Amino acid sequence: MSDDQWTVGRLLTWTAGWLGEKGSDSPRLDAEVLLAHVRGCQRILLYATFDEVVPDDQRTRFRELVKRRAAGEPVAYLVGSREFFSLPFAVSPAVLVPRPETEGLVVRGIDLVKAAAAPRIVDVGTGSGAIAVALAKQLPQATLAATDLSAAALEVARGNAARHGTAERIEFVEADLLASPRLAGPWTLIVSNPPYIREDEFASLPRDVREYEPRAALVAGPRGVEVIERLAGEAAERLEPGGWLLIEAGPTVASAVEAILAGTPGLSPEPTLKDLAGLPRIFQARRVV
Repeated sequence: MSDDQWTVGRLLTWTAGWLGEKGSDSPRLDAEVLLAHVRGCQRILLYATFDEVVPDDQRTRFRELVKRRAAGEPVAYLVGSREFFSLPFAVSPAVLVPRPETEGLVVRGIDLVKAAAAPRIVDVGTGSGAIAVALAKQLPQATLAATDLSAAALEVARGNAARHGTAERIEFVEADLLASPRLAGPWTLIVSNPPYIREDEFASLPRDVREYEPRAALVAGPRGVEVIERLAGEAAERLEPGGWLLIEAGPTVASAVEAILAGTPGLSPEPTLKDLAGLPRIFQARRVV
């Protein structure tokens, strides 16, 4: 890259082409997010400064981030943040990067309990806290708990709750699923985006997921449903009568998850919801009244 008149527009065009050659599936977006981060501005504002020359110090920082992105490191980890449900969330390699598909879990949870006077909600395997915080922001009448087996993940989640003014309404609990006396319930709603990748699927995941995101938050075991199996049994004991269990999982385990929910004593399965791509995504059950 020549050091001669590297404007914002020229830098973005060159970088997007280079990242595309390196295998990025969203090279232009990656370039824009990284440059906006370095310049300390919103991404949309780059379009108003296309002809501005990027200072040497910014270009040096940008070049280092682009190299790391080309090596596979997720953009969200590079900039330390990812938007979810129109809110910025701090992320680190201790947590999964929040995905747009998971927003459907939040939307469904809101729909189910928005009319309740004082719903009690628990987010199992909270990671960055995105689900719990988004629900707390949209449901001011709710009290929540958020669990994770990882102390490092809970630190990230606590920080995000504080950032968005919801920390006082979310109790964070270090626990394996619901295995803590503090999580006895009864709960109006249990939501979870648990590990659901089969061990034999892991090698086929995208490089930025496989090499950088926490494996324990992705892989459940040989069948992909080992965690969901345990969660369903624990949820059946802790939901209030008529309470809901919502689980996000992928299409490769859809039939197995539906069979688990149908076969768990105390739970009555509800129809599976599809994502915007038409794939089974949100699996539902209710506590038998």
